[in-house]
Amino acid sequence: MNRREFVSGLTAAAAFAGVTPTAAAAEGRRVALVIGNGAYGNVPALLNPPNDASDIAAALKRLGFTVSLATNASFDEMRRGLIALGRDAAGADMAALYFAGHGMEINGENWLIPIDAALKRDTDAANEAISLQSVMLQVSNTTSLGLVILDACRDNPFAFRMNRSLATRAATMGGLGRIEPTGNVLVAYAARDGTTALDGDARNSPFAAALLRNIEAPGVEVTFMFRNVRDDVMEATRNQQQPFVYGSLSRKAIYLAGPPPAGADGAALPAVVSPAAPRGPSSTIDPALVGTWEIMVPNGRGQSRWIWEIMGDGTYRFHAEPQRSARPHEGTITAANGRWTLRALRGLSGYSDGGAYEIHDAMAVITGKLGTGAWKRSTE
Repeated sequence: MNRREFVSGLTAAAAFAGVTPTAAAAEGRRVALVIGNGAYGNVPALLNPPNDASDIAAALKRLGFTVSLATNASFDEMRRGLIALGRDAAGADMAALYFAGHGMEINGENWLIPIDAALKRDTDAANEAISLQSVMLQVSNTTSLGLVILDACRDNPFAFRMNRSLATRAATMGGLGRIEPTGNVLVAYAARDGTTALDGDARNSPFAAALLRNIEAPGVEVTFMFRNVRDDVMEATRNQQQPFVYGSLSRKAIYLAGPPPAGADGAALPAVVSPAAPRGPSSTIDPALVGTWEIMVPNGRGQSRWIWEIMGDGTYRFHAEPQRSARPHEGTITAANGRWTLRALRGLSGYSDGGAYEIHDAMAVITGKLGTGAWKRSTE
């Protein structure tokens, strides 16, 4: 594992802090279209999407978005709503679309399904459904973030009644297919590509319920917010459903509910820090930072647990579980008055880092070379 990989993993999570949602709204214009389709005319109805859409719309309004809400929308209503969203999104800071209802992959393309769709043949999708590609295009012309959230991976009855005109190409997978957004567009699926999501038997689907618990949390960077949603959904569904996020954003931290306080230096990713040389094992160390800290870091095989042990004598040890996810190393560390420096002596030759830190009870908000990470105090 090289130096850049370690720093990227160390700063993968966003900060934990308390900021009022008003701060988020002040950053720039935000627009959203929220659609909840449940009353399908040609297949059995879904109970939760109108509830999910109504609740998500209310949350987005509290976050400073100008929201258009459509429940049980027809093809024409969805099309008009998307056109209006694209116009409003031009030059906006953020544009978001949330869709709850049926969605499916047909012939390698993903479609969101209006309530009046019949879809008797796979070729009918172009005239009766809304392509995900067009949705991503409508939210792409923003200055900060285009966000598409789809609770549209439910077990889909359209797939079983559809005549396939191109048998070799029209194999319809469960749920939605994998995508690769470009630019500043992030797409969140309620269940990863090729799998289905649960509608749920409460007011909200498991995904919508988790999103509502996390979307207004202040000081949490948007990609880390979706990691929290993922964990909540997997816990609620006993690992039957795994949400997944597609897209690659720049190093700029993006917050829906406002950045961490100024002291945490998390509002924007800092430039590379040139840390002062450590003073060796007798270095100054803040007693509040002494102990064992951990963070969960996503990887290609799921998640790995990274553990950082800070000793009172100014030394540290780092290791990961499983071990292959990050190279173990140890060295010296200084931490005082909200600033820290670190130098590895074994395991990562020549590695050094430094930045700011802030302690929030059992959470340490630590800013390094590329960004801010939220480390939890380990109970071990």
